[in-house]
Amino acid sequence: MVTTLCFDFGNTRLKFAVFSGAELKEVHVLKDDQEDTIRYCLTKYHPGKTILSSVIDHEPVVESILAAESRFHKLNHHSRVPVTTPVGKPETIGADRLALVVAANHFYPESNNLVIGLGSAITFNYVNRFAQFTGGSISPGMEMRFKSLELFTDKLPLIGPHWNFPLIGYDTKTNIQSGVIFGMAKEIEGVIEAYEERYEKLNLLMSGGDAHYFMPFLKKKINLDPDLIFKGLYIISEFNQ
Repeated sequence: MVTTLCFDFGNTRLKFAVFSGAELKEVHVLKDDQEDTIRYCLTKYHPGKTILSSVIDHEPVVESILAAESRFHKLNHHSRVPVTTPVGKPETIGADRLALVVAANHFYPESNNLVIGLGSAITFNYVNRFAQFTGGSISPGMEMRFKSLELFTDKLPLIGPHWNFPLIGYDTKTNIQSGVIFGMAKEIEGVIEAYEERYEKLNLLMSGGDAHYFMPFLKKKINLDPDLIFKGLYIISEFNQ
């Protein structure tokens, strides 16, 4: 079995997944994108193939190391993918969003798929039953909302998320948690309903590390897969190699 390492460099975390053949084995968080860190991953797993999805200005040496030590592919708008992207500027499509819709189209073919990514931002990504990724929307994610309340006010503190909070907050902490998390849940439901009014038989998917905070408040049937982006990256890696 060929080992493939799929690297996902997001705004909040740098992560990678280990595939043996098409089977996802492990997911890890990287401490940084320095040369020693990347070389350690390569030495430990000896991948035959690697792929990188990055939405940050990562260290340039990362790509040269991966290319020298494996059959490497960097995901960008020139990548061959099994979906079409009929948008005006394909070079502006986030690599992470592209990986999500490729995975959705692969596992739920010939369906109208709405993929909700919960990371630094909330992304809504629509790929229709003809395998066309037509776009979606982007809004601030959970951590960004918590930080903005502290950053743009004089007296509100920085509060972290929690899974158990009241609808009606009884102090500053619970007021902010209810406002951010419950508010985001209702935003997600509202966007879903708007899509359902336009597209029939809509299949809903959600991915991202923050998803478990919102699932208790969502009434819709949603397929939750925290590793969806890595599965999409593996598919794209195979498609290009």
